[in-house]
Amino acid sequence: MTTRRSDDPVPLSESLGGVVRSLRGPSAVPAQAVGGVFGRWQEAVGEAVAAHVQPVRLDGDRLVVEVDDPAWATQLKFLEADLRARLQQVTGAVVRQFEIRVRR
Repeated sequence: MTTRRSDDPVPLSESLGGVVRSLRGPSAVPAQAVGGVFGRWQEAVGEAVAAHVQPVRLDGDRLVVEVDDPAWATQLKFLEADLRARLQQVTGAVVRQFEIRVRR
C-alpha cells in the first residue's frame, strides 16, 4: 500500500464528492448521482429525449432541465414518471420532481 503525499494529484472521482459538498453544504447530492445524471443522460432518457432535453442542475431530488421547444415541456409531463424510474435505475439518482424550462 502506497501513501499519497499531500501534493500528489487526486483522481477526480475521489475529489468530486468533496467539491460538491463544499459548494452545496452537508446535504449535498451524492457526487455519483450528479455525475450519473449528467454523464449518462442519453443512456438514461434515450436518444430522442436527449436530443431535445438537457439537464441543467440537480438540486436535491429536483432536476432542472431545459427543453428546446415548448412541445417538449408538455411531452415531459407525460414521460416524467418513466424518466424518474430510468434515472434511478441507470444513475442511482432519486429525482422526485422535474423543473422544466424552455430554452430561449
